[in-house]
Amino acid sequence: MGVIDMVFGLQGLRVLVTASTRGIGRGIAEVLLDEGARVVINGRYAETVKDVVERLKQRGEVHGITADLTQREDVESLVKGAAQLLGGLDAVVYVAGPPRPGVFEELGLDDWEYGSRLLVLSAIWVAYYALPYLKQSKNPSLVYVTSVATKEPVEGLTLSNALRISVHGLVKTLSRELARYGVRVNAIMPGYIMTDRVRQIAETQAAKEGRSPEEVLGEIAQAIPLARLGEPREVGYLVAFLLSPYASYITGASIPIDGGLLRSVF
Repeated sequence: MGVIDMVFGLQGLRVLVTASTRGIGRGIAEVLLDEGARVVINGRYAETVKDVVERLKQRGEVHGITADLTQREDVESLVKGAAQLLGGLDAVVYVAGPPRPGVFEELGLDDWEYGSRLLVLSAIWVAYYALPYLKQSKNPSLVYVTSVATKEPVEGLTLSNALRISVHGLVKTLSRELARYGVRVNAIMPGYIMTDRVRQIAETQAAKEGRSPEEVLGEIAQAIPLARLGEPREVGYLVAFLLSPYASYITGASIPIDGGLLRSVF
């Protein structure tokens, strides 16, 4: 725990974080636990979920549920199971694993169908099943983690470019429709965060160009105004803020966390 821990007022907050056994999702779960939240993590593989829960126990109250976000029945069980373990839900942080990379002509229709379930339908299912619990909370919140690709398409990530943007339409709509219940709904758009996904992109590009992944990562960093990639925990700090009382007047927002990468004004 560091000097900036325990400042967001999340003690006892009941939170489900999807796709959280590694990468950005795990970074978010770690920060929320450090802030005193009670957290349910999620992953597709039982052994991985069990292992991560054991590793995170020292930080606070954490539970794990195995579920595949592309399966509606799994999402229903995940949300209901998390609410049962925690005695309700105050917040859901939606994170989804990355779809297959590639340009349009490299992708098949099966890729598009799977990507739609992974990035769009799962986002809808999570909100649908969580809403009855959030309506009973005194500080309800939904946070969707997407990508800067929703603002400026990233070359070679066609599925992400095309599908994730739908989540922002959902966020803006839900923020207005659910405001009467006090449910705040926001999205955050990470840029290049040091995760397995970014390493995979760097390795793929390096193999094509006969370079090392380290060279590619260095090149990516130099294209970012802050001249470095972000860390998963830095995304976690933004999520913690959005779940906190300090963000009580923020809803319907889509916030980049990208080291200044995006060039768009709005």
